[in-house]
Amino acid sequence: MTEQEKNKALEPVAVKRSELPAYCPTQSMGLWNSHPRVYIPLEEKGEASCPYCGTAFVLSED
Repeated sequence: MTEQEKNKALEPVAVKRSELPAYCPTQSMGLWNSHPRVYIPLEEKGEASCPYCGTAFVLSED
């Protein structure tokens, strides 16, 4: 993994309200079958992490 890929992996995934429900793994993740699909609850707090891989998600403005 390159340094750029490592830095991008640390950035939270921004999800617009119109794109809800959020789920992991996302379609853009290289290992789409790395774990079962789980839905990420962003509606209440505006941020959450995947319980399997720890990917951070944040709710962004439309």
